[in-house]
Amino acid sequence: MKTGIYSLQVKDLIKIEALKEVPEMQLKWLIDESAYVSISAGDFLFEPGEELKGISIIIKGRIELYFLQKNNKKVISEMTEGTITGLLPFSRAKMTTGYGECKEPTQILSFPKDKLKELIVNHYELTEALVHVMTSRVRDFTALQQQNEKMMALGKLSAGLAHELNNPASAIVRSSVSLKRHLEVAPDAFREVMALKMEPSEIDAASEMMTQMICSIEKPKLSMMKRASLEDETLDWLDENHVAEVCDMPENFTEFGLSIDHLEDLKKQIKPENLSAILTWMNNSLTTEKMVSDIGEASKRIADLVGSVKNFTHMDNGGDKQFADMTIGIRNTLKMLDHKIKKTGIAIEEDFDETLPPVNAFLGELNQVWTNLIDNATDAMEGVHQPKLIIKTKKDREFVNVSIIDNGPGIPEENQSKIFDPFYTTKEMGKGTGLGLDVVNRIVKQHHGTVKVSSEPGKTEFLVCFPINA
Repeated sequence: MKTGIYSLQVKDLIKIEALKEVPEMQLKWLIDESAYVSISAGDFLFEPGEELKGISIIIKGRIELYFLQKNNKKVISEMTEGTITGLLPFSRAKMTTGYGECKEPTQILSFPKDKLKELIVNHYELTEALVHVMTSRVRDFTALQQQNEKMMALGKLSAGLAHELNNPASAIVRSSVSLKRHLEVAPDAFREVMALKMEPSEIDAASEMMTQMICSIEKPKLSMMKRASLEDETLDWLDENHVAEVCDMPENFTEFGLSIDHLEDLKKQIKPENLSAILTWMNNSLTTEKMVSDIGEASKRIADLVGSVKNFTHMDNGGDKQFADMTIGIRNTLKMLDHKIKKTGIAIEEDFDETLPPVNAFLGELNQVWTNLIDNATDAMEGVHQPKLIIKTKKDREFVNVSIIDNGPGIPEENQSKIFDPFYTTKEMGKGTGLGLDVVNRIVKQHHGTVKVSSEPGKTEFLVCFPINA
């Protein structure tokens, strides 16, 4: 970086859109009080954490503004000829937050911050133009960060949904492949059964037991040790009774509640030479039932997830306020974040007042509130032993109170007054934009409610007070 004298003229600054209405005398003063800086390609105008030294006006060249997120470059914008940046009048910024890398040789007019007071007092039109630059920059940056916030939230939800959908989808694929293979061998079992010379009483006994197993409302719930013990007993019984090709019989019979007593009862009603073929036929039928059931449960899981997405986003509703059950919205949000909650090992405690009346709200926006608060709570509990999230709802006169409580390390007292400020974040670079709680605060205020925080180590509570008929 080189500083020197350059014959920059007022006409060069008038070409800049933001300065074209500024009187020439003021632009001349700006040039006289500034330094002309040349920066080589590959060098930095600024890096994160540096103190802002004044106003920078790019006369020639190109500067790339970016952040590093987990060592990956995230380009925010590009500053070219005519861009005004740095410490502008009335700005509260003190430090740089990203990298400004010159992509080609760049010349900059650098105005020192110790002259800002003189600028504000004596040069009204120039100050006005620079303040307008600052407000435009804040507006554009806010819009960009809000978009980033939405994309980050969408990314988290998408990752969770992809994981949740992958499990039942994979189960459907596995079960359908297994079912196809199973059906390929079914004709052999059918041939064996048809070749039997069975009495009507034998057919009735086998049919009745099959109906009982398949139509049972609930399968027995067994511990792993109990299940293993019953399977071993069934295998021993099958061996003692010379049943051929037992394969997965012990597993299927145990799962459907077919006990040794049942088998003994069936044995008494069937000729010994028919027992093996009948049990093989029953096992094949139970295997088919099991696979069809698995496919049905997995398909229902996918349908439930899709339904939760629709309810969460309110895809079928318009953009107007509607009366709706707030508890359903919170539960849909938990379902959307289920993968992250499970991954962190968080225990969920729900203390919902099931008598709450419906609230009048923009439902899609209301779910943004729960998403941001629950997502922040899960982030706060990362690394915590036995993390726990408590969600409470209760009616308080004409309001509904929702408490979201985590047992994370807490928010330092000096930070509690700033956490709802735009762009304020305690998360690492790339993990947060500082707009999540600002969005929460804005949405709740839009509905004439309030959101407060109280925090100490081991307990942080966000309390949302929401009017029933906003």
